[in-house]
Amino acid sequence: MNPLSMIRMTPPVEPLKPTGTSPASPQNPSQEFGQLFEQAVQRVEQAHRDGQEKVGRLLRGEDQELHEVLLATQRAELSFEYFLQVRNKVVQAYQEVMRMQM
Repeated sequence: MNPLSMIRMTPPVEPLKPTGTSPASPQNPSQEFGQLFEQAVQRVEQAHRDGQEKVGRLLRGEDQELHEVLLATQRAELSFEYFLQVRNKVVQAYQEVMRMQM
């Protein structure tokens, strides 16, 4: 048996896409932003739960490939770091707007 044939491809991570109205004519921009933020938090949490689940299965001795565990934990770490960077940029933009004089 060829060892390369045993490797299962992991599906690519889908980018976060806004749902609802189009960006050209949002009905309530703050509500749309809130929904996007909530979806982002849910995706980060799901990546974390997936990583924890795979680590748990590996530690219990269940049928779990080591490379899948490593990929899941790395995906969770990277998604959290990315989320923090986006949050920092949003906070920085908010602070910049608050410093503007009217």
